[in-house]
Parts: sequence; C-alpha cells; structure tokens
Amino acid sequence: MVLVIANEAPPGEALNTAALLGVGLGSHHEDCVGPDTVDGSGAAHTGMCVYPIPVLRAPAAKLASLRARAATYAEITIHDMHQVAQQARTYDQMSTTLSGTKPEDIEYLGLALYGPRSAVDSVTGALPLYR
Repeated sequence: MVLVIANEAPPGEALNTAALLGVGLGSHHEDCVGPDTVDGSGAAHTGMCVYPIPVLRAPAAKLASLRARAATYAEITIHDMHQVAQQARTYDQMSTTLSGTKPEDIEYLGLALYGPRSAVDSVTGALPLYR
C-alpha cells in the first residue's frame, strides 16, 4: 500500500488527506491492522498497521491520471480524497455533490493504493517520497 499526496496541499490539508485515506485503508482491508498489544507494564495498545505505508508526492494535476492508471489493475484497490469531500460539511453533502460532478472535474488531493507490490509499484514507482 502507498499514499500519494498532492505537492501543492498545505500541511494541514496534506495531513488530513493522509489521515482520511488511512481510515479508508484500515476500514476496507482488515488484514492491514494487527491485533492489540501490551507493553511491559501490561497496558493495552490498540492494533496498528502491520505494513509500512510509504507516503509519496505528486503534482495535483497528475493524481487523476495516476488514479486512472491504477484502475487498469483489477488487483489494486483505490481510495481517493478530493476537493468535493474536503469542502463538504457532511458525508451526505459530499455524496450528493460528487454524484453530480463529472469525473474530469474532480480535483484529487490524494490517493491510497492497496494491492500487490508489483502492481502498485508500476503505478507509483517513479514518485518521490513526501518530505
């Protein structure tokens, strides 16, 4: 799995995008989250992702084409964050607005791709780390 965040996103928006994509990944891919653990004192710690999640960056204008390329792989699950969701006050508002938005008018803020490493790497392999 990998996250790709728009270069142009301000820090708060980039962090929010990454958090929302992470929730989507964890919700749709239960194998990502390990069991709860305990520390040396016996205090419980909830399970966390069992896989590393590289966070990459790309120009916002390139995210739609990356999403389209990822969609050509049946084995890749795509999670996306877009301006429609970022600007909505409620999930219902986002869903209603998105249903009336043409695909070419969606401005992506970030993507999360989940699938076999070779497939995900073929889409994102040339992207730099988000720093």
